[in-house]
Amino acid sequence: MLDGFDLGVGIVHLVVAKSDMERRQVLRTIGPVWDGNEVWLLATGGTLYFAFPALYASGFSGFYLPLMIVLWLLVFRGISIEFRNHVESPVWAPLWDAVFCFSSLLLAVFYGAALGNVVRGVPLDARGYFFEALWTDFRLGPETGILDWYTILVGLAAFFALAQHGALWLLVKTAGAVEERARRVARVVWWGVAALTVLVTWFTFRAQPQVLANLSAHRWGYVFPLLALAGLLAVRWFLGRQSAAQNTAQTVAKNERKAFLASCAYLLGMLASVVFGLYPYVLPARGNPAYALTVHNAKASDYGLRIGLVWWTIGMILATAYFVFLYRHFAGKVAAGTDREGY
Repeated sequence: MLDGFDLGVGIVHLVVAKSDMERRQVLRTIGPVWDGNEVWLLATGGTLYFAFPALYASGFSGFYLPLMIVLWLLVFRGISIEFRNHVESPVWAPLWDAVFCFSSLLLAVFYGAALGNVVRGVPLDARGYFFEALWTDFRLGPETGILDWYTILVGLAAFFALAQHGALWLLVKTAGAVEERARRVARVVWWGVAALTVLVTWFTFRAQPQVLANLSAHRWGYVFPLLALAGLLAVRWFLGRQSAAQNTAQTVAKNERKAFLASCAYLLGMLASVVFGLYPYVLPARGNPAYALTVHNAKASDYGLRIGLVWWTIGMILATAYFVFLYRHFAGKVAAGTDREGY
């Protein structure tokens, strides 16, 4: 929900920003927060390390190649943002814009494909390790790779969802031509999000029957997919109410914020649905279910969990306080200008 919107901004910024000034305006909307948002990626890795060391060891070794690709994409994305604001050149600026866009796009797809691999399951052995090629024949089966038709479908769903999220963030943070283009992009992309949500849901039930079994056994869990559905419909509702001809500027701004929050609810509902549907598995095994990693056999010792929870809580409180201050301090719309610092 946090790092997602700046990835989405990268995906759509070549479409919503046409001039150099507008692209600087777009970068200033994420300038103060994009690098801080990636702290949550580190926090996720740290949480896995202390809470589920077996999952950390298995996942990071099995997904070694895609993790290296993701690492380099993060590096190139960070370089493109920083160099874009420090190199005045009609040649280099478009290059860094393209790097920013395509690295953000590929990161969204790879994050989605990674989630698809977790849902689908991986070929774990008796030791809890696995290896997969990046791709084979793209079909589900015992010899499938990290990229198959299902994980690519989930990757496309993540791409559209984050593109919508980024466009809605630009609605909240920009004014003028960029805001209007972002509104049009969000309205168009919404249809892709809706269609892919239906497709991913249907094929997830086929690729991983555990998800539907958990929902059928514990019907209160339907609150999570219903949250996602409500968020998706609310995005469309608030986008439809953002007509300046019918509302005051203050009302339009409120609807823009509500649309962004609805997108947050959609993403939260989808992720929570996956977690609930897979429980107690944290990494299902494809082939032999007995080799799967669960919250029970992958967790750290009780003593380690108690100590880790104390420090994790302190860290989360400090990080949350910092982010609350940051977002409040840089609240409001970013006007187009010639500022070169990115924020």
